[in-house]
Amino acid sequence: MKEIRVGVVGFGFMGKTHTYGYKTIPLYYSNLPFKIKLVGVCDAVPEVARQAKESLDFEFATSNPDDIFSREDINVVDICTPNIYHKELVLKALEAGKNVYCDKPLAVSYEETKEITSVLDKYDAITQMALQYRFFPATMRARELIEEGRIGNIMSFRACYLHSGSVDPKKPIGWKQDKKFGGGGVLFDLGSHVLDIIYYLLGEYSSVFAETRIVYPERPDKDGNMVKIEADDVALMIVKMKNGGIGTIEASKIATGTDDELWFEIHGDKGAIRFNLMEPNWLEYYDNTLPEVPYGGLRGYTRIECVQRFKKPGGSFPSSKFSIGWIRSHVHCLYSFLSCVYEGRPASPSFKEGAYIQYVMEKAYESDLKKTWIEI
Repeated sequence: MKEIRVGVVGFGFMGKTHTYGYKTIPLYYSNLPFKIKLVGVCDAVPEVARQAKESLDFEFATSNPDDIFSREDINVVDICTPNIYHKELVLKALEAGKNVYCDKPLAVSYEETKEITSVLDKYDAITQMALQYRFFPATMRARELIEEGRIGNIMSFRACYLHSGSVDPKKPIGWKQDKKFGGGGVLFDLGSHVLDIIYYLLGEYSSVFAETRIVYPERPDKDGNMVKIEADDVALMIVKMKNGGIGTIEASKIATGTDDELWFEIHGDKGAIRFNLMEPNWLEYYDNTLPEVPYGGLRGYTRIECVQRFKKPGGSFPSSKFSIGWIRSHVHCLYSFLSCVYEGRPASPSFKEGAYIQYVMEKAYESDLKKTWIEI
């Protein structure tokens, strides 16, 4: 049986999340045709890497990513570092002949993503972005309904991804609030996800009008020193789609009262769909073709029970009837990637798709700067 041997570069929150996926895929998917082996773990803090090795059975730990790339027995590299390091690490992994899974965004600028995509044809590598919200049964069912024509021609939509982690001006910043490491602000962090889910459901963008805002110009760092903030706290966009639809997209970390609220609603001439990540078991569908008569007829939103209804070999554990959570989408995203590695077929969302989302975000920043509509 083929063994997929993994090296994880970066063992912060996302490194732990992806490692959970590698460890649990054999539970969620029965009769896998491949085995998964955690070989190397790399983190800039040696003690973090050492503890990961000891507690999660990696074969070795290091603080030098080259130790991952140089191992001939590693065939998958997972990049989970701050955004500023993505380009260099991805290019090194590709040059070393590895298949690469990378957290979003692909890089800190569209120019950097072009450096990556321009060399992809040189290497026989499977590459994929960690854009996991495509992998909820509810969002996959939403795409099916749209492709089946059940909501008809898309007229309008609205989507947002809301956090409240930056509401408190006294909270010390992390690297995602430091533009030097993140490349952008909430638009890169949360906006990449919501832009991707609309792209996944509705296709390519046509133009954007955007505005971003930094609520507090200074915040404390981890040592309590006040530092200037250049990364946006909120991004608001009006977007036009190539399919003719128009909609609004918002990403915010100053949405008081929210936790991890990604939601969308899409309206067509035959129906509508809506989804909220805080209720991930359900997709709501409105059929506008049903009769409308006195006392209500048959119209109204129907809650489609999506729960854990993955296609086989998924859905066997736990039973599809059980509720789903955030981390399960990460597991399915990773499973999709590893299946592509095993079968030697292209993965999606690909690095080229990740570069496209980067391009859209860059156009949004350009719109904010110029205060005008920007073609995409």
